[in-house]
Amino acid sequence: MTVRKAWIVGGALVGTGLSFVMVLVVGVYIVAGNLVNGVTTGSRGLAKGAVPAAYKSLVQQWGDLCPALSPALLAAQLYQESGWNPTVVSPADARGIAQFIPSTWATHGIDGDGDGKRDIWDPDDAIPSAASYDCELAKYVKDVPGNVSDNMLAAYNAGAYRVIRAGGVPAISETQNYVQRIRSLEKSFAAPVTRIDPTRQAAGAIAFAQSRLGTPYLWGGNGTADQGGRFDCSGLTKAAYEKVGITLPRVANDQYNAGPHPSRDQLLPGDLVFFSDDHTDSRAIRHVGIYVGGGYMIDAPRTGAVIRFDPVDTPDYFGATRVTEDGAKALPTTV
Repeated sequence: MTVRKAWIVGGALVGTGLSFVMVLVVGVYIVAGNLVNGVTTGSRGLAKGAVPAAYKSLVQQWGDLCPALSPALLAAQLYQESGWNPTVVSPADARGIAQFIPSTWATHGIDGDGDGKRDIWDPDDAIPSAASYDCELAKYVKDVPGNVSDNMLAAYNAGAYRVIRAGGVPAISETQNYVQRIRSLEKSFAAPVTRIDPTRQAAGAIAFAQSRLGTPYLWGGNGTADQGGRFDCSGLTKAAYEKVGITLPRVANDQYNAGPHPSRDQLLPGDLVFFSDDHTDSRAIRHVGIYVGGGYMIDAPRTGAVIRFDPVDTPDYFGATRVTEDGAKALPTTV
């Protein structure tokens, strides 16, 4: 009965055609008008599943090491540095989950887990070391004009001396981009404490997705002509937001960090909704759709199916992301 009811409602939604999209457009912008400038986001807690379960307690504990740091800020920094990969090595020989250069590790690495070793490859040492180094840098730049957290991040990237000499974040494009990306990503890793501003591009993204209703699913599909205009789940959401000028990563679990995370009762049309068999780790997300209201999304569900309306309230519902332009731009190109 539940499945039959879902398809009846879904069919009714499809039948309304353009008028349904226009209702969404009006609804999204009315809500936007009511909420803009009336709310704030962010907290010292972590968004559900944003940090892999293996590292969550470390990030929560060490992210509160000093006032300039927070768990969400530390999480954003680690994600930017390594994408939670504890074995990655950069072209500059930065190593591990926190991307320490060996010479910096030699002076600033700590034995975070108390096992008598300082192991650059061990997240139990590297994550505490990143937090410790951040807070040490915050002390160095505490008297520099500007935001101490911004200056701390700039010092992590360019060195404290350059920040002090410049009187703030130095005019180095790499450093300025590093600070901006991490501060934007911080909003994706923080558990919101109040309502989140709506995304103004949402209606356009929904309109694109609705225009593809009935299109057969294709694994790896990006909607190109040689693919017959077919999509898989994340190909559809990526194309929908590209239509309104926002570039998302290709894979669903990377798209999860493209903005803050509204709770289920705060969903608005245009939010991306995610699904996983592991509710503790966003890296395990396996499906995404675009929320359209009333408990339904448009998604490309699986091989043999078509792009359609589906309910979001299923046992594998993981959470949602309110896509923002800044959040999408902040995502690493490779994670």
